[in-house]
This record gives sequence, structure tokens and C-alpha cells, in this order.
Amino acid sequence: IMIVHDKMLRMSLAITPTQEHYYAHSADAATALCKAAGDSLRMQILKVLQQNAYGVLELCAVFGIQQPAMSHHLKILASASLVATRREGTSIFYRRHELTAEDPLFDLQNSLFQTIDSINLDQNYTDKLSSINANRCAASVAFFNQNVNRFEENQDLIASWSDYGESVIGFIPKQMSNKHSALEVGAGYGQFLVALALEFNQVTALDNSKEMLEQCVTRVSAQKIKNVEFCFGNTQKIIEFGNKFDFISLNMVLHHNPSPADIIQDCAQLLHSQGMLMITELCAHDQEWTKQSCGDLWLGFEPAFLSRWTASAGLIEGNSLYLTQRNGFRIQLRQFHKN
Repeated sequence: IMIVHDKMLRMSLAITPTQEHYYAHSADAATALCKAAGDSLRMQILKVLQQNAYGVLELCAVFGIQQPAMSHHLKILASASLVATRREGTSIFYRRHELTAEDPLFDLQNSLFQTIDSINLDQNYTDKLSSINANRCAASVAFFNQNVNRFEENQDLIASWSDYGESVIGFIPKQMSNKHSALEVGAGYGQFLVALALEFNQVTALDNSKEMLEQCVTRVSAQKIKNVEFCFGNTQKIIEFGNKFDFISLNMVLHHNPSPADIIQDCAQLLHSQGMLMITELCAHDQEWTKQSCGDLWLGFEPAFLSRWTASAGLIEGNSLYLTQRNGFRIQLRQFHKN
């Protein structure tokens, strides 16, 4: 009788044994998530990983603890699907792992992350993070200053402008409501500036490498382009000037930047209402040699990363285009709009 009753109960609730296992598994996962988050240090780690990825030793430096202890905390967070790992050569970087909306724990994790993001990080940790990012940035700038005469040669190893530039130029919307001002962040040798100067009334070329910017000035001047101005510095400097733009380009810039999400936040702040951010970037790859040969800080990015960072910056995703290069690298062209 008990067996019959149990079968009838299953039928009345429309719950199969497989579903029972699924719900039990979800409950276990929810318990693990709550236990993993129930520690002040691990909460701070998740805060630090909000918009960037860091290695174990970098996190040890931020929090002032030994590697075995940090690895222990990261293992607990990873087991609860709160962080994900990515190996780049001999280094492992940790970032927050965000579930999809279809996952049964999405609402719980999303609520947790929103709460963590609203908490201010201890100033001591913030200062140490700034130091780490500054060191990353300095290494990137030093590479370009030292290899300015080999820029095109190095660039061609991954993606030659002659191969993908036409697609980038064609990706500029022809029906933009305003084409008064454009900003190119990381102008390089100025290949894209020529096209921007034809499309927009005024163009600003920004670069944090003096040597690269000087090369850019020389090349643009040789083509007698008059509506381009040059600025040495970073996006924060442009923000200080109070400038706004109708169009901003990040052309193969983010994988050289220590904090890609921060650059996207700055660009969103620099856009006029109805303005557009266009990102040309490498998709994630495993070619570790690009760090030494090309000064890359990151081995490309998953498209979902760019979508998440831009959404966090208040931008709306537009069209996308993906290009495969002859050497196997893939390039993503992405449009993001500001209301």
C-alpha cells in the first residue's frame, strides 16, 4: 500500500525520480554556495573579483596572507561555482563565475553578488589593487615604448590591419544620428584614424605611450588630415577634461589593458546620449607566446565577458561580427549603445 501511495503521490505532483534528484542536487548546491559565501575574507575576494581577474599571488599580496591559505579559500569558492579559473601558461587567473538565468541558483547568486558589489572595499585593499594594476599598465606601456618600430610587425603576427581593417571601417554605422566627435583609445599607428576623420567632424587620438603617439602624429600629418587632435594619457585624463563623444573605438586595446572592465566603464562615461562604443578585440585563445612577442596582458576574451562588462557600464548591446584570421585567431567586432 505504501508503494502504491508513493507512486500516486509522484503522479499527482508530476515529479519524477530524476527531478527529485535534480532538486536535491540544487539544494546541496545552494547550501554549498551559502557556506562558501559565509566568510568575511571570501566575501572580500568576491568583491575584488567583481570586474577583473587576478592570480593567486596577486590576491595574496592584496590580502596579506600566504598562498596555501588563499588557495584553500579559492578552492571553496570554486567548488560552490562562485569563481572560475583560467590558465594562461603557468599562471592561473581567478574571476567571478556568473550563472546563466536558466540555472536554478541564478537568483540566489545574483542577489549575493549585488549585495557584495554594494559594499565598499577596505581602502588598504583598494590601494594594493591599484598598485597591481599600475604595475600591469607600466609593463604594457614599457613594451610599446621599446617596440614602437616593430609595432606593425608584432601586430601582423596576430591580426594584420590589412586583413581586418576593412571590416572594422564597414562596421561604423552609416546612419548614426550624430557624427560630430569620435575618440580612438589606443590609436597605435593611426590606421583607423584616417577612416574616422572622414566619418566624423572632430577626432581625438588617445594613447598612453609617448613613442606610439609620436608615430601616430607623423603618419596622420603625412596624409594632411586636419581634424584629428592627439592626447597623451588614458581615459581618466579625458574624463577630467569633461569631453563627451558620439563614437568611441577600442581597437585591439583591451587585451593590453590591466583592467578591461574599468576602461569600458570610462568609455561609457565619455559617451554622449545615443552614442556608440565599438570594440574590436581578440576572442579567447591559448597562444601564450603573444605575451612576450606582442605585449599582451590577456589572451583575448570570451564574448560573454564583454557583454557582462558593457551591461554593467549601462550600455546596450548591438550588432556583432566575428572574423577568423588566417593564423587561427578570431576577432570579435561589437557595437554597444548608450541611451
